[in-house]
Amino acid sequence: MLNPRALAYLNEVIRRGSLRRAAAQLNIDPSAISRQLKQLEEDLGVRVCERYGGGMRATEAGKLLVQHFHAQRSAEESLLSQLAALQGVARGEVRIAVGEGFVADLIAEPMNAFMNAFPGIEVEIRMAGVNEAMSLVKDSEVDLALLYAPPVDPALHCHVETRQPLDLIVPPDHPLLVLRHPLQLRDLVDWPLALMDNPFGMRQMVNMVAHQERLHLQARLHTNSVAVLKNFVRSGIGVTFMPELTVMEEIQRGEIHHLPMTYPIMSEARAQIVSLAGRELTVAACTCLIHLSDGMRFFRADAPRVLAARA
Repeated sequence: MLNPRALAYLNEVIRRGSLRRAAAQLNIDPSAISRQLKQLEEDLGVRVCERYGGGMRATEAGKLLVQHFHAQRSAEESLLSQLAALQGVARGEVRIAVGEGFVADLIAEPMNAFMNAFPGIEVEIRMAGVNEAMSLVKDSEVDLALLYAPPVDPALHCHVETRQPLDLIVPPDHPLLVLRHPLQLRDLVDWPLALMDNPFGMRQMVNMVAHQERLHLQARLHTNSVAVLKNFVRSGIGVTFMPELTVMEEIQRGEIHHLPMTYPIMSEARAQIVSLAGRELTVAACTCLIHLSDGMRFFRADAPRVLAARA
C-alpha cells in the first residue's frame, strides 16, 4: 500500500520545484518531507525525485507516482460527489481557469444562474493565459479551463468547441475601415498596435502569422489585460486583435469596430472548454460544464459574423 502522505508530499515537491518551497506551502519542516520521500524510495526500491540546478524534479518513477496520486484523488472526489448526488445534496467545488477575454460572458449570466441554482457549490475562478490554463488542468489544479486558440494537446479532453475568429479591432472612423478586402498584417504597419503578452492565445496566433509572413510587428503597447486593450482602441490611440464576442458590447454601442483578417489561422480560431483526459469530473463540475456550454455566448454557437456569413 502506497503511503498517501508521502505521495502528497512528492506531488508538492514536484509542483513547487524544491523541497523547501513545498515545505513552506505545506507549513511543515523540510526534514519531515525528506524523511517521507526517503521512506517511499526505500519501500519501492526506486528514486522518485532528483536534484537539478537549485531544485528538484521527478524521475520517471516519480512522474508515474504523481499521476497515480492525481488519479486517486480525482476518483475519490468523483465518488464523494456521486454519493452526495444520491442523497439529493447539491454541494461541492468547481475550479475553473479562464482567460480575461471570457470573463464578461462568464459572469454575466451563466455563473449567476449556476450559483443561484446550486447555492451549496463553491466556485473558484483563476485567471490564466492559455499556456498556464492548460498546465493547471494537467496538474489537476482546476477541473475545467476555458481556452482561446489552444494548441492541440492529447492530455486534454475538449467538451465543447466553437469557431471564434481573431479580428482586428479599430476605433470608429479609422482609415482601415474604408478598405474593401480582408486585411493583412502589412496593412497595419502605419498604425499604433497593442498586443497581449506571449502566454495568451491571441498573441500566439498573431506571432504565428507574423512568422509566416516574415514580418516583425512593432507593438507600441504590451499588456496582459483585455481591459487595457479595449481602452487603447476605444480611446482612439491604435488597433489590436480580439474575438468579436469579447468586445460585443462595445461594438453594439459603436465604440469599436471589428475587421476580418485574411489569414485562415485567424478566421478558424476556436474557443474550447476542456478538462483532463481520462479524469472523471465530479457531479458539481459536470453540472457547471452544462451551464457554461448552454449559457455562454462563446460556447452556444460560433461567432456572430461566422453565423451571418453562413446565412
